[in-house]
Amino acid sequence: MFTKDNKLKRFDFILFITTIILSFYGFIMIKSATISKAGGSEGYLKTQIVAFAIGLVLMIILTSIDYDLYGSFYMPIYVISILLLIYVLINPVNASEWGSVRSWVRIGPIVFQPSELAKFGLIISLAKFIDINQEKINEPLILLKVLAFALFPVVLILLQPDLGTALVFIFFIAVMIFVAGINYKYVITVLSIALIFLIIGLGVFFYVMQDYNIGDESPFSFLDRYQFERIVTFFYPELDPEDTGYQVIQSKTAIGSGMLYGRGLFEGVQNQLGYLPTKETDFIFAVIGEELGFMGGALLLLLYAILLYRLIRIARRTTSLFGSLIITGITAMLFFHIFENIGMTMGVMPVTGIPLPFISYGGTFMLVNMISIGLCLGIGMKRNKFDLNEF
Repeated sequence: MFTKDNKLKRFDFILFITTIILSFYGFIMIKSATISKAGGSEGYLKTQIVAFAIGLVLMIILTSIDYDLYGSFYMPIYVISILLLIYVLINPVNASEWGSVRSWVRIGPIVFQPSELAKFGLIISLAKFIDINQEKINEPLILLKVLAFALFPVVLILLQPDLGTALVFIFFIAVMIFVAGINYKYVITVLSIALIFLIIGLGVFFYVMQDYNIGDESPFSFLDRYQFERIVTFFYPELDPEDTGYQVIQSKTAIGSGMLYGRGLFEGVQNQLGYLPTKETDFIFAVIGEELGFMGGALLLLLYAILLYRLIRIARRTTSLFGSLIITGITAMLFFHIFENIGMTMGVMPVTGIPLPFISYGGTFMLVNMISIGLCLGIGMKRNKFDLNEF
């Protein structure tokens, strides 16, 4: 708990207000993206607003809880995250409308993605695990232990299969370990190996593409056909403009047609006439680009820049490594979502099904994002001996 003289001074109002603005921006765009769907926007907006409201309450509660408490329970948090990921492999929601059919579970009337909750759980548990082993993290056996601890959930997610979410995990895990003080020789070694595999992989890919036709089975056993076709259509969307390349082509058309100021809210042709698939989730940025134009997209990027800047600022000034790593993981997670989602709608990144934080429709995703910001606010209030509202 906090004394009256420093409680408000340590609360990052700029981060809090930015989060609220982003959420309301999302409400408006979800309404626009779903207004032409059967039943209208009411159901989508209700789900999103309820998730936001619950998240807001939890966010405020989290600011008054000593986050060291989570560190005391890092192993139960980790085990629960693992059990959720195992459960979704055993008893998934078998419905194509939920995307990857082994990524969702149903408990009563609630359908959710355990991997979203596991992101939050792994960030907390990994931050504490690194904190415990920080002094010896550059010893090979300790580093391997940390990597095994971090990557086991990734393996379970790849088994769903959900490559997009697995990439999010890998990114924030790498950033957290890097910030923890890993020796540069390990970083250089890993990057060198990754570059070699990338060059070899691209060479093999383009060689395989000489005889590959859209609709064939994936030539790589570790990739399902739809995953391989996503990679194919990233390089050659025109090969299948009516199916696997359709989303990217329509998305780029929508964004390009918006030009500087957009066609106007609720006036997008690609959006309102239903040419743009998954427009309320993965491709909602295309709706923004078409209806609000470059200015609407620039405003969103500005809000994200402020959000990420405030998080990085708290992380750098937090005196606890555990707290700093939690914020680092959350910031990396949000950054990857933003970069990948916007990139795939513009055709510069492969389509991976990663939603846009606070903007895309999704109750579980909204709830996790709100809780994540609440945890960061709480860490900033406990550890920092300065005024967070000095920009």
